Amino acid sequence: MQKSFGCSDPQIISYVEKTFAPEDEILKNVKETSIKAGLPPIQLGSMDALHLEILTRACQARRAVEIGTLGGYSGIAILRGMDKKGKLFTCEISERHADVARENFKKAGFTKNVEILIGPALKTLPTIESKGPFDLVFIDADKENYPAYLTWAEKNLKVGGLILADNTFGFGHIADVTDDEEIKGLQEFNKKLASNPRFRATILPTGEGLTVGVKVK
Repeated sequence: MQKSFGCSDPQIISYVEKTFAPEDEILKNVKETSIKAGLPPIQLGSMDALHLEILTRACQARRAVEIGTLGGYSGIAILRGMDKKGKLFTCEISERHADVARENFKKAGFTKNVEILIGPALKTLPTIESKGPFDLVFIDADKENYPAYLTWAEKNLKVGGLILADNTFGFGHIADVTDDEEIKGLQEFNKKLASNPRFRATILPTGEGLTVGVKVK
């Protein structure tokens, strides 16, 4: 599945992909390996992965948390934005997904820089709180729990740290009146982050919607 980066004009899409070359052979291999292993094709889009790397570099992150590992595609993007001593703690509920990601992290040269926490994130996140405060938290997991992940991030991010959340356009339904628990979770997340005086936040108009918040106090 090819994800849009937020523009539907095919000429512009072609120009951007040729100019910025967001996906190298390592990332292509991660995608291919994940598909062969039967993982769902829901990893970050290639341009979104580049956004993630650049934002990680911009905030000079050295300690980062990812909620939703899948095959390691987005985790590698984060790690590429960190220095050689950087550490990524990534949460994954599926042991099978974690096995695939572990191999992909190894191929990308990041074995020593990553720790995979297996199990529901709301149970594994408290186990790393002593490693914080963190510079960056990236959320791309079960949508109904985004508000709870925001609560955790608020407590465990440093001032100046970033919270990033993918899929915050709600797959085109973020403005709907709905009973869908995933969409309601995304709506609550956006509202809580936007109105939280400890953050300054926006949504980048990527294909999926990428919410970005900076902890200001």
